[in-house]
Amino acid sequence: MEKNQAHSDQKYIQALLNNDSILLNEMYRKFAPKVVSYIKKNSGDDSKAQDIIQETLITIYNQAKEKKLVLTCPFDAYFFLLCKRKWLNELKKNSVNKVTINEEVVSIDDESLQQAEDTLVFEARNALFVEVFDQLGNTCKELLKATFAIKSMEKVAEKLGQSYGYVRKKKSLCIGKLTKMMQSSPKYNKIKNLL
Repeated sequence: MEKNQAHSDQKYIQALLNNDSILLNEMYRKFAPKVVSYIKKNSGDDSKAQDIIQETLITIYNQAKEKKLVLTCPFDAYFFLLCKRKWLNELKKNSVNKVTINEEVVSIDDESLQQAEDTLVFEARNALFVEVFDQLGNTCKELLKATFAIKSMEKVAEKLGQSYGYVRKKKSLCIGKLTKMMQSSPKYNKIKNLL
């Protein structure tokens, strides 16, 4: 398969974006049992498995919506890898003891691994952005939220009752501050190391 060519399972990504209940039910029927089984074999239960499945679907949805995710591998392998990594992270986060994992032999190709890694990096970047954005001052937050919603800087200035020049300069300063805060976060280097 040519790089960047959508896999036939792209239909599942579209189903998430379009809230296609028929395909969403098919996804649960086909892909959830493997995840539930894995989590139950590794210190989890049905409830935890359902939480991991929901979180993973939300992550995939967000990446598809924001970054136009093109699936280049089978959805099954991609989805399972994401769920597995989320579960392992959950176990590490909540355990003071060494975690023992019962690994099954799962046939997962390099394309699936790469696609899952890309999604995990996307999720980590978004989480860091939200965390750092919340630490900005109210003026910067208000200005940046307005620029995210309204693409025209003239209209942003009008909405905020400020001059175009002030809004443009302030936006640049706020983005600079946000970038500096993100890069100084210990989480930033962890994300960089995932790349």
